[in-house]
Amino acid sequence: MSTVRTVTSPSRTTAKGRMTALVRAELTLLGRSRATLVTAVLVPLLLPLSVRSATDEMDLAKAGLSVGTVILPAAVGFSLLFAIYTTLTSVYVVRREELVIKRLRTGELRDPEILVGAALPAVGIGLAQCVLVTAGSTVLLDVETPPAPQLAVLGVLLGVVLCVALAAVTAGLSRTAESAQVTSLPLMFVSMLGSGITIPLEVLPDRVAAVCELLPLSPVITLVRGGWTGDLSAYEALGAIATALAWTLLAVFAVRRWFRWEPRR
Repeated sequence: MSTVRTVTSPSRTTAKGRMTALVRAELTLLGRSRATLVTAVLVPLLLPLSVRSATDEMDLAKAGLSVGTVILPAAVGFSLLFAIYTTLTSVYVVRREELVIKRLRTGELRDPEILVGAALPAVGIGLAQCVLVTAGSTVLLDVETPPAPQLAVLGVLLGVVLCVALAAVTAGLSRTAESAQVTSLPLMFVSMLGSGITIPLEVLPDRVAAVCELLPLSPVITLVRGGWTGDLSAYEALGAIATALAWTLLAVFAVRRWFRWEPRR
């Protein structure tokens, strides 16, 4: 009597299952790096205090601003820069140099899934901080309910996507984890000084503000601040959205062209 053997093909994992496993692993690795955790969690929450002291030197009433509408967008900007951009730049470089990314590419994970999965823990921290600073500003600085909350939400979401893409671009230019701390500095300093984070564009001379509006994070801060002030016109909002999308598309193109999946020697 012959025996019929049934050969079962190995079951393929789903995209959701692959991403869940990758995010779990990234959370574990992120928790082991104290320096990265400090940069991602504590620094963005402390830096807005420096902006509070700087507001005493600004003529906020003339610009139609208040202390709250200066500090809240600044806190959001710091969260995007430190919790997402700088953290992810280091994460991508370290995973690449330790051959983690190379091993992941030999499995079922696709390239976009690897980049997005590695980014999700930092993105979660950044979004949680945005919610926390919003609640804190409402209680401590008497920030009123935003008249255009959709602009603030859209600004944060655009900022998250843009910072993830810019982190991948910067990682492609960084040879080691140590050099990643240097290669990320130019964008950080330019954004903090010129994108309306520490100094609102409304208090700058018109010509200077017109140039600063074209910086990568400027449209994000403009949308977030405009959501709370309600002074952003439809034309200005569309211009900010178009600028943010243009930078995002440019960053994605740069990632596809120059992101390195192999260790740099």
